[in-house]
Amino acid sequence: MKVLAALPAVAALIVAATAGGHAVPGAPHCPVFPPSNPWNQRVDKLAVASNSDAIVGSIGRDTGLHPDFGSGLYNGAPIGIPYEVVGRHTRRVPVKFQYADESDRARYPVGKHPPIEGGPGSTGDRHVLMVDRDACKLYELFAAYPHDGGRRFTAGSGAIWNLRSNKLRPRGWTSADAAGLPIFPGLARYDEVKRGSIDHALRFTVSETRRAFISPARHYASSRTDPNLPAMGQRLRLKASFDTSGFPRQARIVLEALKRYGMIVADNGSDWYITGAPSPGWSNDQLHTLGRVKGSDFEVVDTSKLRP
Repeated sequence: MKVLAALPAVAALIVAATAGGHAVPGAPHCPVFPPSNPWNQRVDKLAVASNSDAIVGSIGRDTGLHPDFGSGLYNGAPIGIPYEVVGRHTRRVPVKFQYADESDRARYPVGKHPPIEGGPGSTGDRHVLMVDRDACKLYELFAAYPHDGGRRFTAGSGAIWNLRSNKLRPRGWTSADAAGLPIFPGLARYDEVKRGSIDHALRFTVSETRRAFISPARHYASSRTDPNLPAMGQRLRLKASFDTSGFPRQARIVLEALKRYGMIVADNGSDWYITGAPSPGWSNDQLHTLGRVKGSDFEVVDTSKLRP
């Protein structure tokens, strides 16, 4: 009877952990958005976009895939975009935004020593990502700088996401990412690879985009109108015919995710750079084999029928 009585509680925990995306270590009751969210929907059965070849060509057919994450340090900082799990007791600090009209103005749960992308002295994007395990919310900052010992921050922009909701940013709004998308759900995480699969799309960058965005993106960051350039939110996938069997385990799991879920253009940056969170569990040698995958191995997906 005690075993039977415990089954509903166990079932509830399982549902909470699999209610959408993969639960984050430290926040087991929070989904990473619902299963119907575009980040979590498979695209391996969708049609190829009519201008796929032209868009892939504009990014670079012969350029290799690059994992912009790994283990160890680069220029003294972890490799990738780090995140922090916070809770109701984490201090909330005021943030002054450069793009205040397109930012969510609230106090952000920034700890005393938040992991800043690139490290405290970085002059790069300086993303700060926080998963609130109690409220199941995601807080993200771009170009974040602490002041007064971290008691207040300035940032370029900021966004707050309900991890149980598919709600998008207002049309035309940026977020902590140029495309107006959340960053965290597009990260390759080692805890997922350790478990054996990445069950969501990945975030990646290209050097040139056009003055357009495709849902779920809400914002563009270009004045170019060339239709052969990718739009923010453009989704690509690894071709089904690509043989992943010769790749080491970590790289193979990333590639299988790119076949099933694809990757989404989220920002202007280096071509074919996919994003992940740093972890000592990554094998940089395994990840570097992803460079054998070329742009010509990808195709653009027609996502016009993909909706939450």
